[in-house]
Formats: sequence, C-alpha cells, structure tokens
Amino acid sequence: DVQLQASGGGSVQAGGSLRLSCVASGFNFEQYIIGWFRQAPGKEREGVSCMDGYDGRTVYADSVKGRFTISSDSAKKMVYLQMINLRPDDTAVYYCAARIQARSLDSSAFDYWGQGTQVTVSS
Repeated sequence: DVQLQASGGGSVQAGGSLRLSCVASGFNFEQYIIGWFRQAPGKEREGVSCMDGYDGRTVYADSVKGRFTISSDSAKKMVYLQMINLRPDDTAVYYCAARIQARSLDSSAFDYWGQGTQVTVSS
C-alpha cells in the first residue's frame, strides 16, 4: 500500500524557518510525483510545491518561490520542504501527496495523501 507520512510542523515567529519531512513507502519513488500542499482554516487546499521523483524537477507556487525549497533523498524515500522567512499567511496544515505522471499543484490530481502537520507562524 502507498503510504505517506508528514512531520516537522511547529510554531515559529515570522521570519523563522522549519523543515517538513515526508516519508514514502509502498511504491517506486522514482515513478511518482511528490507534492506538498497546505490548507488554512476556511480556505481551499493549495499546492505549494512538487518534485518529480525520477529527475528531480520541481514546481513552486508563486507565493513560496524563493522561500521554500523541496528536496528528496530517494534512497530513504524522503521528501523535504525547507521553509525560510515564514510569514503568518503560511500558517496551515501541510500535507504531502503522491501521484504518477506529470508534475502538478492541483490537489485533485493527487491520489495518495499523508496526514497533515500543523505549521503556525505568529507575527
């Protein structure tokens, strides 16, 4: 079974940093796209970034470009989201997800989801 588990959330002040981790199991990592999404209270789930497990190509939402970096350790089947210069509007539950085929930030395109991890940024 495909399983994903996100961790690393927490509470930080604006300008701070966090690194989220997602451990994947049950599938061939190189055949999948791994994405990070977030959902703030009362808002739609938003795509943050994704990475192609095969070639490492990435996509970022405009709102996080230059602040967030997605990376992976394919041997460990881990995907990371390094977040710097965090802002209060980054506050959300963050999820990792997986799909086959093309890179996308459309949450409806992803088939497998992990549980979320809360990120709270205070001003």
